[in-house]
Amino acid sequence: MEIGLVIDYFDPHRGGAERWTYQFAECLRAEGHTVHVITQWAAPGATALDIYTHQLGRIPSRLRRAEAAENLLRCLRLDIVHDMGMGWYCDLLQSEDGSRLAQWERKLRLLPFYLRSVKRWLIRWLPRYREFRELMRRQFGDPKRILVAVSRMCAGDYQRYHRVSPYRIRVVYHGTDIHHFSPDHRPHWRQPLRSALGVSPQEVLYLFVGHDHLRKGLSTAIRATGRLVREGLPARLLVVGGRPAGRYHRLARRVGAAHAVLFVGRVEDPLPYYAASDVFVLPTFYDPCSLSVMEAAASGLPVITTRWNGASELFTEGMDGYVLWDPADDAALADRMARLLDQRLREQMGQAARMAALEYPLERNYDEIQSIYREIRIQRKAA
Repeated sequence: MEIGLVIDYFDPHRGGAERWTYQFAECLRAEGHTVHVITQWAAPGATALDIYTHQLGRIPSRLRRAEAAENLLRCLRLDIVHDMGMGWYCDLLQSEDGSRLAQWERKLRLLPFYLRSVKRWLIRWLPRYREFRELMRRQFGDPKRILVAVSRMCAGDYQRYHRVSPYRIRVVYHGTDIHHFSPDHRPHWRQPLRSALGVSPQEVLYLFVGHDHLRKGLSTAIRATGRLVREGLPARLLVVGGRPAGRYHRLARRVGAAHAVLFVGRVEDPLPYYAASDVFVLPTFYDPCSLSVMEAAASGLPVITTRWNGASELFTEGMDGYVLWDPADDAALADRMARLLDQRLREQMGQAARMAALEYPLERNYDEIQSIYREIRIQRKAA
């Protein structure tokens, strides 16, 4: 088949959505499909994939960007157009941001109660948000378009916030590379990297991986770490991803955890950091289906996340991880982190997390997406 993948940035080092799309393009090409990627910018290594990359260049306006993608796609003879959330001209929409309306609502919890009405007013009237709403109206409005929801949470958001019929929605959870992300890498990476970071063998290293520090709850993770440190517990927090932000360094100092929170910024491959860590924490305020949670579980780490993370649906409370009700509740997070200071419990839950991740390998993920492609083609022929 001639398949078009549409995404803002085709760069596996930029984030989870980009990494997934890049890997999926490799899979499609390996299976003999012809792949076209329509994007603002493609990583230099994309040319090695033997695919066609169509770079639109930087277009600040989301609506104009979507129009440019539509104009280009109309000139290509493609069997399937699969959009990751950039445009509206597609057979299959897989919004890696989930529902922006749901995301905005959940992020209001980051603000003091008295400021939430002000923020709601800004969301209603600021041009940036109005542009997003028009983009979503066109993305979700076509009754013939199939929507891939990467979790049941997302599927519910599409029905609630966008009035999408459940008959148009297919739930396909993210998969992960269970061979690349594996406990087998610990012997090679664990001690050398912990030594380089200044983490002693007696300390328990909690790992946070994410670029959007605000939405993914880094403040909660730092405050929870501060609680453990003030109690004299051997806890360290390692922050991977994103850009250095002074506000989080200041927060760590304010809660008495300046020496306990380590920032390493963006990395090309998080594998060594999973291998060096003991527990994964992501107290996110909204995440359609966090790829980093799946990678951590595949690496054998117990996971602590929130009910606002679609990936939490794949884990069992108290068996392979913990699911928090409130992303802002640092006391609840500290309590779960403290429980996992017990090495035996960590090992048991880590093994269970690995078993949960094994149920969702990349191959299953890709097969489910390609079955939707076949469904679309059958429906098109029938019509």
